[in-house]
Amino acid sequence: MKKGIRYALGEILIVIIGITIAFSMNKCADDRKDNALRLQYLSNIKSDIETDKKNLEANFEAIGKKIQNLNEILPLINTDNPEKAAIRHKMYDVFTSTPFFPKDITYQTMINSGDFKLIDDFDLKAAIETHYSNYKIMLKDYERLEIIHKEYLGRYMIDNSDFDAMRQGAFGYSNEKLLKNILQSINGALYIKSNATERGIKNCDSLLTKLNDY
Repeated sequence: MKKGIRYALGEILIVIIGITIAFSMNKCADDRKDNALRLQYLSNIKSDIETDKKNLEANFEAIGKKIQNLNEILPLINTDNPEKAAIRHKMYDVFTSTPFFPKDITYQTMINSGDFKLIDDFDLKAAIETHYSNYKIMLKDYERLEIIHKEYLGRYMIDNSDFDAMRQGAFGYSNEKLLKNILQSINGALYIKSNATERGIKNCDSLLTKLNDY
């Protein structure tokens, strides 16, 4: 009887050990899978941030050029200086947009799937969240210029442009006082946009450093 009990207990113990080993092996496999997925996510985020930084640097250069052009244009607007017709083409560059569309697909995928919890470093996780939150603030500074373009500049161009006069070499814009006010507003918005872009570049550098250290 005792031998039977011992045998049964031994069998149970073997089963328990087997289950424990299998569970441990499954957990190790899951841990390896999670680690590989985490590293892939972080690699993709790093690639996204590098692309964002490159685009922001291009924007920063383009915005600086627009500001430089405006500094040449503004003193001539609403004056009788004949040179203003010759630099009219520089205004067209000022009128163009320099948008920024963050590459946040990887981040949004991690948030929506619940995989953001895979990042086990609290400081890195906080840095990533802060970085993408800062984009929202930066884009609000970008929006200022878009509003001026849509609500003021566009309407001015429709009501006050004389393209026939431009073809004949004239400046071709009436109500230059209003134009100068709009350009002054654009200039201020460009400085705000430039500062926001510079902050964005620094934020990219900061997060890239943390990702490389990780």
